[in-house]
Amino acid sequence: MTDRRILARRFETERPRLRAIATRLLGSAADADDAVQETWLRLERADVADIENLEAWLTTVVSRISLDMLRAPRRKREHSWQVEPWRDEPVAAGADPADLVAQSDQVSVALLVLLETLSPAERIALVLHDVFGQSFEEIADVLERSPQAARQLASRARRRVRGAEEPARPDRERGRRIVTAWLAAARDGDIPALLELLDDGAVLRADYGTSTQVVDGARAIADQAVLAGRLASHSTPILIDGRPGVAAVMRGSVASIMAFEIEGDRIVGLEVLADPKRLGELGVLQVVGADRD
Repeated sequence: MTDRRILARRFETERPRLRAIATRLLGSAADADDAVQETWLRLERADVADIENLEAWLTTVVSRISLDMLRAPRRKREHSWQVEPWRDEPVAAGADPADLVAQSDQVSVALLVLLETLSPAERIALVLHDVFGQSFEEIADVLERSPQAARQLASRARRRVRGAEEPARPDRERGRRIVTAWLAAARDGDIPALLELLDDGAVLRADYGTSTQVVDGARAIADQAVLAGRLASHSTPILIDGRPGVAAVMRGSVASIMAFEIEGDRIVGLEVLADPKRLGELGVLQVVGADRD
């Protein structure tokens, strides 16, 4: 294992599994990539001759890195760009959150919010044991606690998650109606209709990767929406971090996604992501389905 090329190949073989672990622990693909990259850097610095079981060593390291990230003071729940198909049906009552994680490559936003109610140690114990089948001895090594303490953490986390109420969701029917009306008005260049949908103090924030933009006020946002009317013609409703949103797909690639912040019957905020690199990491095409023109 001392040949660095062989080590790199072994790591690349393990990378999908490590990324899956970190994604479920952290709830963020970007954070998971950071954790996996740090795992590789630590492997490069390690005395690999002393590593008896590379798979177990990597699992422990990526889990510890994730634990440190969960404990970091800067880590607060903020809106993310996690995308989901727009399904109006609620998640089945009584579903086991751990089962939902295990069954899906993309953790549901509702489940992530529930996991956020756990302490970092509880979250690590629950996900590693219930989802990835790690023994409590292995989890104890990650948490630097006894196996019995790791077992108790997982049990407590399981009770808390199962007993937690699902976070309140916005009115999906109202959100769909507003998003549909927005797309129609933008496509048709209907400024009055857009102004009816927008709060006077609405703010649009856009991230283009190399630059950002802030547009204040209903009229300025409506004017910009009309200028981007062609995107509306190629947009599909989706959910973005549980919020109403749309994805604009043109010639088989994602041009942008936009999340709506709605209060009552008015749009008070719009967030646009049009950074090609970040869009490519989100799997939007898989969410919207077939390629679009």
